[in-house]
Amino acid sequence: MRKTKNLKSKIIKKKASVLSFCPYIPKPYPLFFITPISPDSQPKLSLILRQQLPLFNFKSPKAQNTSISKMTKEVVGEGGSFTAKDYHDPPPAPLIDAAELGQWSFYRALIAEFIATLLFLYITVLTVIGYKSQVDPNKPGVVDPCGGVGILGIAWAFGGMIFVLVYCTAGISGGHINPAVTFGLFLARKVSLIRAVMYMVAQCLGAICGVGLVKAFQKSYYTRYGGGANSLNDGYSTGTGLGAEIIGTFVLVYTVFSATDPKRNARDSHIPVLAPLPIGFAVFMVHLATIPITGTGINPARSFGAAVIFNEEKPWDDHVCSKANI
Repeated sequence: MRKTKNLKSKIIKKKASVLSFCPYIPKPYPLFFITPISPDSQPKLSLILRQQLPLFNFKSPKAQNTSISKMTKEVVGEGGSFTAKDYHDPPPAPLIDAAELGQWSFYRALIAEFIATLLFLYITVLTVIGYKSQVDPNKPGVVDPCGGVGILGIAWAFGGMIFVLVYCTAGISGGHINPAVTFGLFLARKVSLIRAVMYMVAQCLGAICGVGLVKAFQKSYYTRYGGGANSLNDGYSTGTGLGAEIIGTFVLVYTVFSATDPKRNARDSHIPVLAPLPIGFAVFMVHLATIPITGTGINPARSFGAAVIFNEEKPWDDHVCSKANI
């Protein structure tokens, strides 16, 4: 009992760092601890909920080397009770960080954004081309066995590819794959101006190359079915299309910020792993709602790349709707 008192008294006088306490234990799981009110008092058995529990790093080599240390809190003992200080957001990214230009990780992130956007446009534009039954009007007797994927198939393609690509690139570049997301993170001071501009350039170049591959491999279908370019559908005004793009882009960026909230990540360590899922699902839902209006932009790189390669007058005339994404 005396050893317990001495140990608890030492803990009360120290600052501790919260690292991790088995994230797989459910939040309401009760944990019992013997906590003395003062060094001279009798130990008391207390019921503490997991979310109220301060966690301690006793400076083990393994704990010191973990990246979880970035999510630390200071816990100070006062009068026998532990109180955790409010979580502090990471410091804002510098507006201009010239040091990034000399780091390999920066260029690796640019390559990741370029490849991810290229793959995103390649798969999704191919899916858009397959929206309708691919029957040659000059051959009325030929039947397409696939029959077209429909709006639901297009929405699944866009949402599924975002889920996969964000999961693959989140640890390299942050998994933006969208200038609207990059611009939002820049306004929130999550990325520097240099990184934001270079990301947008890489994303637009990747989109152009991705759509270019589709045209090279499926030129006849590509031209016949509009090249996957965004345009305002008949029966909708420019204001309606503009509003649909603004709201859809807001839903996506809002979901990105919520899924990557550092406060939530610090509390629930499984959140970063699951972040691509709600982001992809948000893209899926927005496409279901806005494909009949504008074909769904919500990604300036996607709209820009398709318009550049298709290079017809109507997509460029209606491109103002896609500019609402930015």
